[in-house]
Amino acid sequence: MTTNNLNKKNESKKNQNNRKTKKNTDKRSFFPRKPKVPIQPYKIIPLGGLKEIGKNCTIIESGNDILVIDCGFAFPEYEMFGIDIVIPDFTYLKENIKKIRGVIITHGHEDHIGGIPYFIKEINVPIYASPLAMGLIDHKLDEHNLNPERHVIRPKDIFKVGKFEVEAIQINHSIADALAFSIKFPGGHVVHTGDFKVDYSPLDGKVIDLNRLSRLGDEGVDLLLCDSTNATKEGYTPSEAVVRQSIDDIFNKTDKRIIIATFSSNVHRIKYFIESSMKHQRRIAISGRSMENVLSLAKNLGYLDNIPDSIFVNIADIRSIEDKNLTIITTGSQGEPMSALTRMANNNHRSVRLKKNDMVVFSSSPIPGNEKVISQVINKLYEKNVEVVLASMIDVHVSGHASSEELKLIHTLIRPRFFIPAHGEYRHLIEHAEIAHSLGQPKDNIFILSNGDALNVTGKTATKVPGFTSGEGVMVDGYGIGDVGNIVLKDRKTLSQSGLITIAVAIDASTGSLMSRPELKTRGFVYVQEHQDLINEAINIVYNTLGYCMENKIKDEASLSKAIRDDVKSFIYKQTKRNPMILPLILYI
Repeated sequence: MTTNNLNKKNESKKNQNNRKTKKNTDKRSFFPRKPKVPIQPYKIIPLGGLKEIGKNCTIIESGNDILVIDCGFAFPEYEMFGIDIVIPDFTYLKENIKKIRGVIITHGHEDHIGGIPYFIKEINVPIYASPLAMGLIDHKLDEHNLNPERHVIRPKDIFKVGKFEVEAIQINHSIADALAFSIKFPGGHVVHTGDFKVDYSPLDGKVIDLNRLSRLGDEGVDLLLCDSTNATKEGYTPSEAVVRQSIDDIFNKTDKRIIIATFSSNVHRIKYFIESSMKHQRRIAISGRSMENVLSLAKNLGYLDNIPDSIFVNIADIRSIEDKNLTIITTGSQGEPMSALTRMANNNHRSVRLKKNDMVVFSSSPIPGNEKVISQVINKLYEKNVEVVLASMIDVHVSGHASSEELKLIHTLIRPRFFIPAHGEYRHLIEHAEIAHSLGQPKDNIFILSNGDALNVTGKTATKVPGFTSGEGVMVDGYGIGDVGNIVLKDRKTLSQSGLITIAVAIDASTGSLMSRPELKTRGFVYVQEHQDLINEAINIVYNTLGYCMENKIKDEASLSKAIRDDVKSFIYKQTKRNPMILPLILYI
């Protein structure tokens, strides 16, 4: 074939291909392409649980939908005089009440469910929780006469809460039925581990679902919130099986009366205490209201199957049972003032009198802040010559939180784009952030938040917004919620440290003259009979102050009170170096 003919043939083929291409292009343009869905931003807003232990509560907000994860309380700090508990500030949630689709609960510990009644009183939305957690929540709601919509969930359940598709995942913790959550919604995929550890031999046989966590990592996780409580501890957290062996050793080596103090929520561990007691022909007495309530609930839910009722004895009837045949399981492992063990230590328990041959086992570790009160109880036990067994002596307690190597495993499986260290004091969050970075997580993608901050996430970008809403705790005092603030606490602190002085002054309403000698009383300041000279001098100060006010025609109650308070306060401090609360009472007659 000549060159010209070959060129003509190639040209013809080229034109034919062009026509085919044009035809196909025209055909594709006939069916318009679907427009790209815009990336939907979302927010993560912690209201509690960051830079602290307690009152865990986290918000995920996507468009017009809000999902709340946990709603716990914290115990009051040392200087919160008279405060019962501290709960998250629900102001932002109340402002956005129409967006809230529900609350999902990771597990039944108080720092994750204790705030539920106060939340539901303000915002009545559905609650989703595992069987044991829901049973504990039911009890709280009944006490407050509340009846919200409730849904019991189990591992592998997938359910919708508004636009959020939530999957419950089996994990291990120091309470039965603990869950992690995979939360998918337009614009994001968030995994929240809840409180967890990796236990390959848990007492209930339900091993953490690492396989599912790995597959979620393969699918792609935008953001991970992960328990940080034990991030400062190297290695692995021991299995509950370790406690089983230690308890067996204790029962094998003693014929004394055994009193075990532990968390009432640790149902599986308590079940093993009961089984070990049965194996050694011991009856079991339960002491403490929360322990009784949780075990009753656990029995109804089937967690205490194969435990006959005959093994239990009423705590009031234990005197008829020999020491070697009795185990007492009690509350009070944290030194709570009104707990059963504390009452035993103080000889205030109605049915139990500790004696020299008793053995008291603390199957717990101190919650941060409780060390001092626990130490006081332990010292009182030693004074009674009882044998005390602590977790520092023998493995009668293991943590329910993952140590550093377990955290590394979770990060390696999930491989999130962004990471928020959750559940822990500041040092825990910092250490957890370092662990994540050591595994290749960019520092710019790790966010250490404070309560009330927000993390705005849009696709591959995330921005921290400090102080997005109030992250302060709300103090609960009796029936009062939030009515005790810093000023009231300051007054209570003053009263506790330096006492109170009241000064009653009767004034003629028409003339403004003093009608009788000012009356000064003290409470918690000094013993009056031994300091009568000081009291008399203080009364003279009041006379002088009133004389000055009358000369300068100062008659209104507020001004008189302030003048008396300032002058007496200055005098008292010069004489005693104390600052009692000064409370003038002006009576116009």
